[in-house]
Amino acid sequence: MNRIEKKPIAHLGFEFVSKNYLKEGESEFDLRNKNIKLSDYRLLSAREIEILEANFNEAENWKDIQVKPGFNPHLIKNCRFFGIIRIGILEHVYLEFKNLRMPVGIYNSTIISSDIGDNVSIDRVNLLSNYQIGNEVMILQVNELATTPTAKFGNGIVKEGEEERIRIWLELGNENGGRKVIPFVGMRPADAYLWTQDRDDDLLQAQYKALTQAEFSTKRGYYGQIGDRTVIKNTGIIKDVNMGSDTYIKGANKLKNLTIISYPEANTQIGEGCELVNGIIHEGCRIFYGVKAVRFILAAHSQLKYGARLINSFLGSNSTISCCEVLNALIFPAHEQHHNNSFLCAAIIKGQSNMAAGATLGSNHNSRGADGELQAGRGFWPGLSISLKHNSKFASFNLISKGNYPAEIQNPLPFSLIGNDEASGGLLIIAAYWFQYNLYALARNAWKFANRDQRINKNMLLEYDFLAPDTIEEILNALTLLETWVGDSLPEKTQEAGKKWLENPANENVSLDVWATGIENSKRKSKIAKSYRAYHIFKDLIHYHAFQEWLGAHERNPNLSTLDILKNASKQRISHWENLGGQLVPSEAVEGLKTNIRTSQITSWNQVHQFYQEQAELYPDLKFQNALAALKIIQTSDLGDPTFMQQWKNKAIEVSAFIAKGIERSRAKDFQDPFRQAMFHNQKEMENVIGDWKENDFILQAQKTHEAFVQKIINSGL
Repeated sequence: MNRIEKKPIAHLGFEFVSKNYLKEGESEFDLRNKNIKLSDYRLLSAREIEILEANFNEAENWKDIQVKPGFNPHLIKNCRFFGIIRIGILEHVYLEFKNLRMPVGIYNSTIISSDIGDNVSIDRVNLLSNYQIGNEVMILQVNELATTPTAKFGNGIVKEGEEERIRIWLELGNENGGRKVIPFVGMRPADAYLWTQDRDDDLLQAQYKALTQAEFSTKRGYYGQIGDRTVIKNTGIIKDVNMGSDTYIKGANKLKNLTIISYPEANTQIGEGCELVNGIIHEGCRIFYGVKAVRFILAAHSQLKYGARLINSFLGSNSTISCCEVLNALIFPAHEQHHNNSFLCAAIIKGQSNMAAGATLGSNHNSRGADGELQAGRGFWPGLSISLKHNSKFASFNLISKGNYPAEIQNPLPFSLIGNDEASGGLLIIAAYWFQYNLYALARNAWKFANRDQRINKNMLLEYDFLAPDTIEEILNALTLLETWVGDSLPEKTQEAGKKWLENPANENVSLDVWATGIENSKRKSKIAKSYRAYHIFKDLIHYHAFQEWLGAHERNPNLSTLDILKNASKQRISHWENLGGQLVPSEAVEGLKTNIRTSQITSWNQVHQFYQEQAELYPDLKFQNALAALKIIQTSDLGDPTFMQQWKNKAIEVSAFIAKGIERSRAKDFQDPFRQAMFHNQKEMENVIGDWKENDFILQAQKTHEAFVQKIINSGL
């Protein structure tokens, strides 16, 4: 039976907070009044009341209506007021936004216990209750715009008198909720990632919860906020939603328990047919056309479009999901996922990723249970119509070709292409694929992600370069694995034999079947192709990366000698790195952070965020130290030896030229493909339709980057 209570009409607009939750001396209006300068308001005059009543307005008690000097009673018509209402200046003007024109004033609406700013246009709001509305706000045709006494605005908190079971959690990375976290306004992918890990550490997990609890008051009675210049039109239900200035909402079906962060430089927009519940939407986001999202966080400048479904998930900044369904996922920045039949479930994807049409990652439909997971490093590109099984794990910049993969895969080789080998009936992995066949896409995406980073508040130092501490660490591991697997394919069956074979130039064009172990959870074999070429590319990249970072260190320290820079940086041994939401941080530093959280030396998420900032400032030097440490692992010469330094410089220039040429070559082959050329009558027509690859902006830029790199070396005197 629906419980419907009868109460005196005079109480409507009051008793927002039950007396049971007010301490002695407290009022239900205390939290509301913190945002209001009460001295700015006065009571209505008798003449103003007459005008209001003549305009078919009603109030249970006109003495509860307070206004600012400059209030114009002629601009309020056919409205009902209950509880204490405060209204700002109303001028005889109209507001216009994108062809929506509305006269300033309040018309045809029911208002309960709310504060309304200056020069606001409100028309046909069936119920406006317990909101504080900024200046020059436009609200047209809304069924319900209300705040409840226990509003949490998307944060996973529990108010006084509520049971723990109602707390909102985000069940990230695992459908069974084994990695769930509590969402809060300002939460970053790094925060969520830290929280999803170390699930065996009860103290650390408890401290994460305590940090979040400390962020918020458990008091009841907070009013919803609508920032200045917000526009809301033709929307069904808005309940327990805070929205910043310049928010734009049009045609949404239902918005409930949300915080929408928005400001002039990065406003957030929500469009037609959207239903959003229990979420936090950061600045600059775009959500349009039938999106359904429940229990979610969108980081800054993310987009949900065209019927996307996002449930129990965190989407990093500068990302787009359209059409498809994403469940129980933690996705780092710069993720792209389009097409109507894509599906992503129970995954931690570490950014710069792209889901192709028809890709099915995980879910309990192709695994034994609903507790499987998938984890992938930066640059994860699953191809068309692939199917992957939980539990699978991929190194950085793995591309997976079209096909069905019936068993779990754990591929530790970065920059690989993974496919099914029809000849052997097993997996085929082309190591260092991107550098051999598609440098254009690899380099362009690194540039694109950085260039399209729209964040106004760059509160995390996101790494977009494909050569960075995480991939260098994976490359070093890949070198060891290649030596081991090649050695297993030789009569000696030793890593040392494999290393010797790989370092022998005479074997460059020798065909050797190399089989990997531990890649796929099946009896199928996993073949490693291009092992010799990959081995040498990986070593060249380590030389190039270290020289790049040396050049950067030289620019940062112009007063230090070359040898001093090398000497200072060489003191640091190589360490493991963590990808914290797109920012790379040494694992030792992360462990220090966790220790400080466990011991309550860190007591707020702001302090955790300060840690990210401190690490960002240290990153350039740490990155250089890490690059040198990697170089020292693969060669034995003294870094300060003049002969080696000259060889090192020559190698760096050679690799830089290889990258520039590889970018050009991999793009040119697309234009020289006879099947593409068959679409056109002649070369001129093809160039008019798709352009001339020789004039491609990115190819020209890559050549200029190489030339600038060489010139920097010359200018530096290295």
